[in-house]
Amino acid sequence: MRLDEATARQRFASVPVVRLATVDALGRPHLVVTAFAVDGDLIHLAVDQKPKSSRELKRIRNIRTNPAVAVLADHYDDDWRQLWWVRADGWARIITEPQLMARPIDLLSARYPHYASDPPFGPVVAITVTNWSGWAYSDSD
Repeated sequence: MRLDEATARQRFASVPVVRLATVDALGRPHLVVTAFAVDGDLIHLAVDQKPKSSRELKRIRNIRTNPAVAVLADHYDDDWRQLWWVRADGWARIITEPQLMARPIDLLSARYPHYASDPPFGPVVAITVTNWSGWAYSDSD
């Protein structure tokens, strides 16, 4: 069954991580699992302190080239009556200014205890969602 927008948002925000899909300059897809926070029709994620070769991650480079993104949240269960997924399509932008990164980092820190003690240093990705879509086997949560 198709999910209405309010239910889709609620389920999306309920999962611990989402999958972010970007596309590089040659049209090749790139998919990563990421922590996130939802603020209305905005989804925020940030480059954090986990070991990385650079802060200029492939997802950041891809967004600079093509800001169209999709973000997927899902729930799997051996009882297929519990299955659901929600996709948020939108436009991403990279935020590097400290004053503009503050609210997204506060939201991420409130959501993830590790970020409360070691906040992400950025940059922040802000995704303006233009379409919420979703499906569930049934309407039970």
